[in-house]
Amino acid sequence: MFTKWLESYAEHHTIEKKRLRIGLLAGVIGLISNLLLFIVKLAAGWLSGSVSIMTDAINSLSDTASSILTLLGFKAASKPPDKEHPYGHERFEYISGLLVSTIIIFVGFQFLTTSVERIFNPTALASGPLIFVLLTVSIFAKIIQGLFYKSAATTIHSNTLRGAAQDSLNDVYTTIIVLLASLIEFFTGLTVDGYAGAILAIFIIYSGINMIRDSMDDLLGSRPNEKELSEIQAHFDQFDAILGYHDLLVHNYGPNKTYASIHIEVDDSWTLTEAHEVSDYIEKHFKDELGIDLICHLDPIAVQNEEHTRIYREVKAILKSYQLNLKFHDFRVEEGPENVKISFDIDVPEDITTSNEQLVKVIKQDISEKVGEAEIEITVDRLSLLKH
Repeated sequence: MFTKWLESYAEHHTIEKKRLRIGLLAGVIGLISNLLLFIVKLAAGWLSGSVSIMTDAINSLSDTASSILTLLGFKAASKPPDKEHPYGHERFEYISGLLVSTIIIFVGFQFLTTSVERIFNPTALASGPLIFVLLTVSIFAKIIQGLFYKSAATTIHSNTLRGAAQDSLNDVYTTIIVLLASLIEFFTGLTVDGYAGAILAIFIIYSGINMIRDSMDDLLGSRPNEKELSEIQAHFDQFDAILGYHDLLVHNYGPNKTYASIHIEVDDSWTLTEAHEVSDYIEKHFKDELGIDLICHLDPIAVQNEEHTRIYREVKAILKSYQLNLKFHDFRVEEGPENVKISFDIDVPEDITTSNEQLVKVIKQDISEKVGEAEIEITVDRLSLLKH
């Protein structure tokens, strides 16, 4: 809804400045709108004496504090790299998200206590048309705020703003519950205010816990999602010059700071210069197309040696015969004075329950039967990011 406007607002700026500009704008708009919503809901709660409306009002106040932390987070994250922080400061955005989550949980527990007290000591509310109008206005305001946050999050790929958008959507649900509770009490006389407040408080606590989990995942470093991995693989599959690729590692130092390393398999008859040119080309491609700082490690493969190729095909056929979707890489054949040494790594899918030791034992036996006596070294990897 707001995406085109945000794009034009931040056009002609670098990615970093665009992110800061939109992030600060979202923080300011969130700060002003949440403060106004707090005042509106506080007035409605004071006029009606409703603990659920007051809970919703304080939730908006916590959203105001969240907006302040969002502003500080984007400002701190925009600082350039320095001697102490050579990878920049973008992870500070995750820290601000963690602080916001903590505030949300604290507020939730405070009002859960108040709501439980109201359940055991119910008090009649002074609801009226003005109260219903104020709550309805706040619902529509939160819908617009959530749409704005969602557009901003999509534009600059911000998990913090994506969380703020979800929080706005949660607020829509909570205010609807408050409105329904007020309507029920107004028309039927049933005192459900305390129950509505308790439901809202539990919902707020649950949202805060989920936000903490997301922030902790970002700080600890989580696995790239399947969409990101598929995109990376699609780009690697474009390079016909390489024989294969494996052992992808991805490190995230912020929304715009992604570093990765990969092993690429190349013909061992290439000169060092030829291999270096291909490696540089791939690294530049990933920087230009995906914004990833990639480092390629070269793995030479003896594709010109007929005996090595025969052994490679035998090993490939053996692994395929198990029908376990086993993949292998880093294949080496070294011919010594007394015997042949065969070494390689295998990627084992997560759903395979057979132990590493048992797998290796069976594979070694089958290779020895097909290839002959050989020293066989197998490394098992069950955490591979790539599926090819």
